[in-house]
Amino acid sequence: MNTFSNEEFDFSFLEEGFTARDVLEQKINEVSLSRNKDSFYVADLGDIVKKHVRWFKALPRVTPFYAVKCNNNKSIVKMLSILGAGFDCASKAEIQLVQSLGVSPERIIYANPCKPDSQIKYAAISGVEKLTFDCESELVTIAQNHPNAKLVLRIATGDSRAVCLPTVKFGASLKACRTLLERAKELNMEIIGVCFHVGNRCTDRETFVQAVSDARNIFDMATELGFSMRLLDIGGGFFGHEDVKLKFEDVTSVLNPALDKYFPADSGVQIIAEPGRYYVASAFTLAVNIITKKVIATGDDDSSRDKTFMYYVNDGIYGAFSCTLYDRTDVKPVLHKKPKLDEKYYLSSLWGPTCNIDDRIKERCDLPELQVGDWILFENMGAYTEVASSTFNGIQRPLLFCVISRSCWQLMHDIQEHGIIPQL
Repeated sequence: MNTFSNEEFDFSFLEEGFTARDVLEQKINEVSLSRNKDSFYVADLGDIVKKHVRWFKALPRVTPFYAVKCNNNKSIVKMLSILGAGFDCASKAEIQLVQSLGVSPERIIYANPCKPDSQIKYAAISGVEKLTFDCESELVTIAQNHPNAKLVLRIATGDSRAVCLPTVKFGASLKACRTLLERAKELNMEIIGVCFHVGNRCTDRETFVQAVSDARNIFDMATELGFSMRLLDIGGGFFGHEDVKLKFEDVTSVLNPALDKYFPADSGVQIIAEPGRYYVASAFTLAVNIITKKVIATGDDDSSRDKTFMYYVNDGIYGAFSCTLYDRTDVKPVLHKKPKLDEKYYLSSLWGPTCNIDDRIKERCDLPELQVGDWILFENMGAYTEVASSTFNGIQRPLLFCVISRSCWQLMHDIQEHGIIPQL
């Protein structure tokens, strides 16, 4: 069993009675006094520990393989490895990161259905055996470079109303699966299971039920052809915060019966999932500062009371708000200063700091009149933000301050040492 200490992590303990929000307020005060008002995150690592406990209460049969692509912060990956999670890696670099933190190859699935041959070779050398595929050319490439791979066939399924629908790019149709299974037989490749992904932020819980049913059909088909099927990967698609119509437990209330029906506990099938945003989205809050303000009169002259505002802040779509492009996240500004009860609100827009005219964070929102130097907060900013940021125009990425309460730190010890939550 691994041992760990706080020296392995880049975080601070919360003082007794303090919350992550208190730390955020403290940081705003500190940077305001120093006049160095750079954007920054505060990440509550304890929120991730609580999410892990919640996962096993709601999905006791499903082992999470955290999607590293979502947020590859080393402290987060290390924490989840200690808690017993596996890892969904999409590249050589992600495999290297996870293994550098002591994760064994058995706890990794190389879950990118489109892999360069050099990186497939690296997976073979590093001992990673579980690889996904969804087409013949990928199957042949794996056979040539990793003949001992244990393959997982990705099938096309999903919620057509999901925010991001992966079947546009990945997944074999049910009709194509038999051909792929037969081709794998010809190549003497071992197929051990089926995986699917219903789509990021799935909005229809019945989509999971249909996907599990489809997977059962492919299991039966593969078994008829002589494969020893023993792994079901239900992918991701779980929301990472509570400001949604479809809660996590709403999904699990129909998912658990489907798993019990099609893959009962005595079937010998291991069930895993690939949650990403579920774990990290709500842990991160981003603070940005207004650096420029434009007033636009909408009446006949500049003195008109009818006006709109353009606010420019010190992070944009090339930084944390890349999530608005690549992850199609609808970010919601939260004012640091509470407005007065009778304060008037105006039509406003939020813009990033780069020279790109498309660096727009929010096209329309209602805000009271704000001033240069004011802070705006954005909650639920842990997923596909920091990991996708760049330094375009020389704008630096937001600083990151990680914190955890001592009670959550102790909970990690309890989970590790006493087996409160199943280990792999």
